[in-house]
Amino acid sequence: MTDPSKPTESLALALVQHAMTEDPDANRQASLDGIAEAAARGAELVLLPELHAGEYFCKTQDPDRFALAEPIDGPTRRALSAAAAEHGVVVVGSIFEARAPGLAHNTALVLDTDGRLAGIYRKMHIPDDPGYNEKFYFTPGDLGFEPIDTSVGRLGVLVCWDQWYPEAARLMALAGAELLLYPTAIGHDPNDPADEQARQLDAWRTVQRGHAVANGLPVAACNRVGREPDRSGSGFDAEFWGHSFIAGPQGEILAEAGTEAEVLIARIDRRRTATVRRIWPFLRDRRIDAYGDLVKRFRR
Repeated sequence: MTDPSKPTESLALALVQHAMTEDPDANRQASLDGIAEAAARGAELVLLPELHAGEYFCKTQDPDRFALAEPIDGPTRRALSAAAAEHGVVVVGSIFEARAPGLAHNTALVLDTDGRLAGIYRKMHIPDDPGYNEKFYFTPGDLGFEPIDTSVGRLGVLVCWDQWYPEAARLMALAGAELLLYPTAIGHDPNDPADEQARQLDAWRTVQRGHAVANGLPVAACNRVGREPDRSGSGFDAEFWGHSFIAGPQGEILAEAGTEAEVLIARIDRRRTATVRRIWPFLRDRRIDAYGDLVKRFRR
């Protein structure tokens, strides 16, 4: 575990952006191949997409899909643990967690360089939209917004829909997170016009860059790619837009992928993060005496 008072000067962060099929073993292998490539290129921390063991199954409500869930110590965790230990990297993965009959979560796993489970995060914000019926499958997280300590630092791990909420990013920052990481599965409705698709992508990128600026922390989002059909026949096909990216503490884009499978790597300069927080001291100037109404659903 790193000593926050003596941070290493830099951190090589990799995002493994890839497509998913109906075959969980093939999907896990794609993740493992990406981890191996990232490690060979010098990565110390590797982030995978959301629910990377399978196609995005929340397009419709189907009780049979609960058969896809796995326990924390299931095949995905075991594969990622072995890869983390083999390559000496920290790995952040994602599973459909089977906790009890009728009780499941969308859960991020953090494996340290020796393969041990450093911690988990259960997705707190659960969407319920056409093509994204996650409330049917996932119980909201019950672990709060707590960073996870690893040998490469204190990681503020959140998941996909969480990335739209400034409160989640801020609470991770206030708990000492050194960077914010978002496993993601987001895409276009193929029927939307091109200008609407462009606005959605730009909004997604912009709001997360805002979290970086407001908290003076690097931010990384790792998305999936490819067109995944709605196999129920209901018409909710999804075109996952990729564009995984790593941003610095002023929201500057350090690296960004396109729409194809890619292992993206950037180096995070921790000294610069500390400097940015000193010259833009947003945490210092917060009016915590005046923010009580933030815990209300609506003020009027």
